[in-house]
Amino acid sequence: MQHVAGWHVEVEFDEDERHVRAAALLRLRDGTEVRARGKAARHPADPGEARVGEELAGARALVDLAEQLAAKGGHEAADLRAEAAA
Repeated sequence: MQHVAGWHVEVEFDEDERHVRAAALLRLRDGTEVRARGKAARHPADPGEARVGEELAGARALVDLAEQLAAKGGHEAADLRAEAAA
C-alpha cells in the first residue's frame, strides 16, 4: 500500500544589527510539534545583508530540527521492535 505524506516547516526570524535568530516549527501527523532554533552573528567587517544571516540561522535551525527528528524516529523504531519482541 502506498502512502503519501507531506510536511510543512515554518521558519521565523528575529533580527537586530548584529544577530539573526531563527525558530523552526514542524507539526507531524501524530500531533507532535518539533521546534528548533538557530542563530547567526554578523562579523563587523561583513556588509549588512540580512539575507545571509537568515540563511545561516535558518540552516542551523533546520539542522537542529533534522537531529531531533532522527532521534525521535530512532526511539520510536526501538520501541516498535521491543513491542514486537514482547
